[in-house]
Amino acid sequence: MAKIEALVTSRLHAKCDPARLPWEDSSQIPLAKGQIGRQASFQPRAMQALDLALKIKSIGYNVYVSGSAGLGRTHTVLSYLAPLARKAKTPDDIIYVYNFANPDSPRLFALPPGCASKVKTLFKEAMAQVAKKLSDRFDDSRYMKKHASLLNRFQKDKVGLLHKMNDLAENKGFHLEMDDNGGLTLSPMADGKRLSDDEFEKLDSAMRRDLKRKGDSLVHSMAGMMRELARAEESFHADEKDLDRLTLAEVLDGCLAPAVKKILKLCHAGPEHPLTAYFADMREDMLKNLEAFIPHEVQQPLDPRAMTQASEDTLSHYEINCFVDNQPGAGAPVIVEEHPTAARLLGCVEREAELGALVTNFTLIRAGSLHKANGGYLILRVEDLLQYPNAWEGLLRALRSNALSIEDTDDVSDSTIRTKGITPEALPLHLKVILIGSEDYYQTLLESDERFSKLFRIKAHMAVQVERTADNIRRYLVQIAGIIREDGLLPFDRSALAWLVDHGCHLSEDQRRLSLQFPLLREIMIEACAMADTGKKQAVDSETLEAAYAARTYRVNLVEEVFMEEYDRELIKVPTRGQAVGQVNGLSVTSYGDFEFGLPHRISCTVGVGQEGIIDLEREAELGGPIHTKAMMILKSFLIEHFARKKPLVLSGSLYFEQSYAGIEGDSASGAELVALLSALGEVPVRLDLAFTGAVSHKGEILPVGGVTRKIEGFFKVCSHHGGLSGSQGVIIPRDNVDHLMLEPDVLEAVEKKQFFIYPVRTIEEALFLLTGLACGYARKSGNYTRGSLYDLVDRRLQRLGEYAQNAFRRSSRQK
Repeated sequence: MAKIEALVTSRLHAKCDPARLPWEDSSQIPLAKGQIGRQASFQPRAMQALDLALKIKSIGYNVYVSGSAGLGRTHTVLSYLAPLARKAKTPDDIIYVYNFANPDSPRLFALPPGCASKVKTLFKEAMAQVAKKLSDRFDDSRYMKKHASLLNRFQKDKVGLLHKMNDLAENKGFHLEMDDNGGLTLSPMADGKRLSDDEFEKLDSAMRRDLKRKGDSLVHSMAGMMRELARAEESFHADEKDLDRLTLAEVLDGCLAPAVKKILKLCHAGPEHPLTAYFADMREDMLKNLEAFIPHEVQQPLDPRAMTQASEDTLSHYEINCFVDNQPGAGAPVIVEEHPTAARLLGCVEREAELGALVTNFTLIRAGSLHKANGGYLILRVEDLLQYPNAWEGLLRALRSNALSIEDTDDVSDSTIRTKGITPEALPLHLKVILIGSEDYYQTLLESDERFSKLFRIKAHMAVQVERTADNIRRYLVQIAGIIREDGLLPFDRSALAWLVDHGCHLSEDQRRLSLQFPLLREIMIEACAMADTGKKQAVDSETLEAAYAARTYRVNLVEEVFMEEYDRELIKVPTRGQAVGQVNGLSVTSYGDFEFGLPHRISCTVGVGQEGIIDLEREAELGGPIHTKAMMILKSFLIEHFARKKPLVLSGSLYFEQSYAGIEGDSASGAELVALLSALGEVPVRLDLAFTGAVSHKGEILPVGGVTRKIEGFFKVCSHHGGLSGSQGVIIPRDNVDHLMLEPDVLEAVEKKQFFIYPVRTIEEALFLLTGLACGYARKSGNYTRGSLYDLVDRRLQRLGEYAQNAFRRSSRQK
């Protein structure tokens, strides 16, 4: 077999040459307009989806932005929408007012942008003028003169009638008396003197009956005059009310009418506009409810604080609820709801305590994010939204009906007595809702809620990586320069910019790809800037970035250091020198939180006589996952393919990870497991100074695996701690994983000095040759393999195992 060459250093890490960058530092990099424009974006697929969604006005074409966390999904969407929103039409303001025809259903009016607060202010000032003017009018001599004239006429009529009634009473021997409340009392008289109740009771019964009869007759005779007196009083109050109504109408015409005219002009409301009819209904209602404006005693000045609760409730009908207020020229609103509860998203009707009860009115209607975003864009994170089922249900109902009704609910069960509420008029919706979430959430919603696919028809899928080309590197650096200027960081010199490009490959674990996880890049940039500022540097260089990355790793790698200590003390036994039969060093990746690191594991195999075949101890112990179990079955397929074409496989073997106490999943160790199995079958020792990672097919192809960089670095650290590097240690990886290598400087230095080696292989035969020093051989026409080869040794051992299994007990009986 041809010699397998180890990889040179240049193949182990993508390197951006700082000298090839056209800028001295980041301050010279020109920024693209809008940072994430349509042409400059790394997300053409997502941008195309957003473009299409914004052009479609039909119901149901809302957007789900799918992508993993750390891509800056919200920032990307905001940066895309911001320039579009600024150029878009500013939506109307919304106000809620009292419904004079149906008080339980407040009315909604749409006003030109910027008018709601002005209308509220103008109307409030006008009502204050009305109150002040009324107070002045009631103190005015003209009003008092008219009121006095009405009162004098009433008093004259009243006194005349009382005189007639008194004369009639005196003629009948009775005294007529009127109390302060206008009540009339008849008292009998004797000898010109009014009898008291005690004196009346002392009279004999015949006289009392006679006086009672005369009194009843007198009352009957006075009934007509009493009715005439009541009519006079009613006429006086009617005239007084007409005077007050006329006074109020004059004040309204003088104070409120000009304000209403100004409001209608401000809102471009003509004679047929509903707002015009509303103010006409308001004026009529004000004139009907004089008691809310007229004090009970006109002699007292008008003081709203002294009004009764009923008057205050009536006056509240004439307020304006400034529901949504948009600034003119601001463009379409872009709202990001960070806490999407039902009330914050859909709006609510608040309640307030009044005389021990909870009451509400149209002034307590509060806008939600959907109201504020109407006419623009609402951005929601799906993981936040799904925490509030009522908010999710309300959102889907609103989008399906294309209207939003605020539900006045106090969150009580249907069996509980509810307080009286209101039903505000629904708001027609004209907006795009943009949900941001992961692909897992998208799949879950598609499967669990059929409404989701009908209301969010556009999927904007964000890419995690982009191809590393010269053009993309340039755009990448433009993006980085935008972050630097946005956060006010120190300039980054050429070496730092090149380091960030390489780090983008490191994050993507691919030399040909750049990671689009700009928030992760931003974090290390901010930390490096702080270190450079501490060191009194004028710019951030690559050394500072490397130090910041090392410090960042040190903060989170305590668990890795604990493991390394256990390897050092040989509490975890993974020898990195020598040879062993049926043993091989495999590699895995372990994660704690957001920190990943590689660890080596010793994989062992034992083989003997029997019919059980290959036993996966991990599966038997319920520690192996389904993918690992499938990989073990592939090993059996490999044995059948190579060694069971003319004979059955008769063996009993077991494969297992030593000192493994957690679950094992994946197929990246299947290549190492096959090496351990073939070593045990052929009784050929395997080098322990080499670790092996890679999946294997039943044909013996070595397939790519994940986390190859971390795995190599993990084995390198264990070798370095075990007495230093021996000069022969290294790792075998799939050749298809070579482009995924982004190794740290320590490993690169060791490879450069030929103290550590990375061997790429395409087949299990190449890996076996490196690990055992034996060629695997070729199958002959007879079915046997090249004599002395590894496969020949395995084939002969399998044949012997079959013979042992067939003759074991027969031989034992002959020996007896």
